[in-house]
Amino acid sequence: MSGSTTPIPPPTVTVWAVARRPWRFLRSWWPWRCWAYLGSGFPLGYAVLVALVLLVGLGVVLAVAGVGLLLLLGAVAGAVPLAELERRRLRWVEPAPVADPHTSLAGAGAAAWLRTRLRERATWREFGYAALLGPVFGAAGLGVLALLAFSLILVVSPVVVWALAPEPVMLIPGRAVAGPLEALGGTAAGLAGLVLAAYAGALIAGAQVKTARLLLGPREEDGRVLELTRSRVRLVEAFEAERRRIERDLHDGAQQQLVALSMTLGLAELRLRGVPEAAEATALVGRGRAEAKLALEQLRDLVRGIHPQVLTDHGLAAAVAEVALRHPVPVTVDLAGLPRLPGPVETTAYFTVTEALANAAKHSGASQVGVAGRVEGDRLTLTITDDGRGGADPGAGAGLAGLADRVAMLQGRLTVSSPVGGPTELRVEVPCSG
Repeated sequence: MSGSTTPIPPPTVTVWAVARRPWRFLRSWWPWRCWAYLGSGFPLGYAVLVALVLLVGLGVVLAVAGVGLLLLLGAVAGAVPLAELERRRLRWVEPAPVADPHTSLAGAGAAAWLRTRLRERATWREFGYAALLGPVFGAAGLGVLALLAFSLILVVSPVVVWALAPEPVMLIPGRAVAGPLEALGGTAAGLAGLVLAAYAGALIAGAQVKTARLLLGPREEDGRVLELTRSRVRLVEAFEAERRRIERDLHDGAQQQLVALSMTLGLAELRLRGVPEAAEATALVGRGRAEAKLALEQLRDLVRGIHPQVLTDHGLAAAVAEVALRHPVPVTVDLAGLPRLPGPVETTAYFTVTEALANAAKHSGASQVGVAGRVEGDRLTLTITDDGRGGADPGAGAGLAGLADRVAMLQGRLTVSSPVGGPTELRVEVPCSG
């Protein structure tokens, strides 16, 4: 028996759903919201149209000189903030927000921002929306506003006729209105025009909502990428849970057995010391006890490396301070006031710092390392700097690349600045919210 899947229906356009109930629609604020939306979109659309014509036209003409390319890039890049404005303005006629399809680039420089945005399909869809805004939606909005203005004039035509009397007033070209009572027909036509303007505004506003969802929102493939990212986060959380289970097993099992073995060997050594002919056995027992002690110390270091208890109990600042005390190079830690963060964020930040400190001790030849961190908004920013020889290459080994992959799983960023001769700066940005 073959299975089938039911397609997911597209989201409802709210203004169209309300307009299906005429009495409720006409008595509500929805017609006014549509008129305000189209009225604000008309000047904005034509301003964007003029800017696009100038930038693209001059860009094509000046392309030979090289300046034209910058103008063309400016036209495309300008569609990104315009799209953000349109997603906000859309809330006037659509309560359900349209999500931002772009990846977060907080803290990125202008060049990195531009390179990333030009590679994203969403940017080019937004550029297409910008091209449609003026000639299509701006023109349609102007038509609705003209109909609205003419209908309002007709509604108040008896008052106009009365105010201008005895001057003749023509509602129909070539035919003067005799008086206010005769102008009541214009009022009826004006009321019908207002109803027509209300529905025309709802129709065009709803069409713009549909277009904005198509061009300004995330596509289905963007949803798959988001789900993949969430799956990676779940994988990281499962991996951390497994690490902690191993830590508990080592702490409560093998470590305690080594402690018991060391104590047993110590007692055996004490008893053998009283037997003169057991000198060789006493030496062997003492050596076994020393090896058990060394194995216990190594196991404790391993457990601490898997997941330090101080990180769980006291947070990132205390855990980094403990690592700094044991580090062979002097480390300055500035994490004062850092709050407790979600577990995956603290774990990722901790192991990023420890890896960076290990690299500084092994490869940089640094005499001083600094670790600083702060939380701004919903993002944790960490900076690890050293005064070593520099020249760190993220592509030369798996260390920095692995850290970058781990940070990326939480939708964060890792940047490395390490010119030859130093200094080296490693910067990590991780969102603190899911």
